[in-house]
Amino acid sequence: MSKVFVFVDHTNGAVAKTASELLTLARSIGQAHAVIAGTSSDLDAAVPVLNKFGASSITLLESGEINNHPSSAIAIALADLAKSQGAKVILLPSTARGKEIAGRLAVRLESGIITDAIALTPELVSTQSVFGGSTLVHSQIVKGIPVITIRPNAIEPVEAAGSAAIEKVAVAAIITAKITSREPAVRGARPELSEANIIVSGGRGTDGNFAPIEELADALGGAVGASRAATDAGWYPHSHQVGQTGKTVSPALYVACGISGAIQHRAGMQTSKTIVVVNKDPEAPIFDIADFGVVGDLFAVAPQATAGIKARKG
Repeated sequence: MSKVFVFVDHTNGAVAKTASELLTLARSIGQAHAVIAGTSSDLDAAVPVLNKFGASSITLLESGEINNHPSSAIAIALADLAKSQGAKVILLPSTARGKEIAGRLAVRLESGIITDAIALTPELVSTQSVFGGSTLVHSQIVKGIPVITIRPNAIEPVEAAGSAAIEKVAVAAIITAKITSREPAVRGARPELSEANIIVSGGRGTDGNFAPIEELADALGGAVGASRAATDAGWYPHSHQVGQTGKTVSPALYVACGISGAIQHRAGMQTSKTIVVVNKDPEAPIFDIADFGVVGDLFAVAPQATAGIKARKG
């Protein structure tokens, strides 16, 4: 079977989630071959997850310095490995780092690249959601080893326990730049927005009060998002913005509270599997894409939902 390379990014704090999705997709195409860059301790931490989701083999691009350099270092090492082992396709997560590596990798391989795919067939025809989610595009790379990034939450992980063969490849790439310092992003108790399975978002209707949004998100074990109107007003950090100029998300459940549903916002969440809307305006455009809708004041509806969820859990 053809080798489907899966790049495992252990620096984003969500190895289990991104790797499980990519490996599940890879197994539907060929042999899932996981690649991780770093040290033996990085490999040891990732192996249980990679075995749990069916990696047939794992290669460690072994270097104590490779993650201290810009993404070009990984792109060079990954390109050399893919060419030497005859990779059919290379899959990466559609994170900021994943897409940076993918772009450099495609140039190095002189290959085509597709980003933010939400599906991929065994014939390597990818599906992308474009124009605010109003259109699905099917594309196929026709030159080189295809490089494709997959949008988080687009693939439902399926376990396939195994015991992968492990190979270590020493990396000594020539690097022209080096990261002199790195400060990890501060992570709270909630999941990271772009990888969350449940998201509760607030918009202009919150009038700057995100307390009921946060309480509902915490009750559901989800992340907090915000519309551009809310972040532009300074009510919530821009890092939590969902939309065309913010983060694109595809959770299993998206709860939009006090958000009208402008195309800018819909472009970032329209592929969510279940969409619940709470809005006082029955004519709000976001109701057009809702699976369930409540016409009402979020300050009355959200606390009742939170109380109900807590009571159910209790």
